[in-house]
Amino acid sequence: MLFGQSVFQSVLERLKAEDETDEDAGAPAVHRVSGLGTGLVFDVMKGVSAASQRVGQAYFDNLDLDAAAAIAEEPATAPPPEPVMPDHLTRIAPEKIAAELAIAAADTQQTLNEKRRAFAKANHPDGVAEPFRDNANRRMMIANLLIDEAMRRLPHS
Repeated sequence: MLFGQSVFQSVLERLKAEDETDEDAGAPAVHRVSGLGTGLVFDVMKGVSAASQRVGQAYFDNLDLDAAAAIAEEPATAPPPEPVMPDHLTRIAPEKIAAELAIAAADTQQTLNEKRRAFAKANHPDGVAEPFRDNANRRMMIANLLIDEAMRRLPHS
């Protein structure tokens, strides 16, 4: 605080006094920042074509119309053929799935888990085409039920 004023207030008073003296001299009020006395004049549009200086034209300067026409004229490819259901997905009867799993009385929990993983690798619904997922899901449910039942029958130690 200088003489009851803050520094900011004293700067404002000084600038106001300078403006009044400049106006008294008949000159317009000009505020200059030291170090910015040099001009910042340069051509920002140097190297830009005249067409792209118009709004919306810059894109068209870089567009290859011949290539775009060639892409547009390409004949449409035929749709991909419908997928064919694999033979193993048509077998959804529990007896056929049990035959594929070949569960035996000698199987251990480890061998049953290996059979479950191998069956899931070949039949999981996420690994088949969309139209066949219901069959794959049904096969997985039946196989899991058969393997779970075989595990329940294992002797507990």
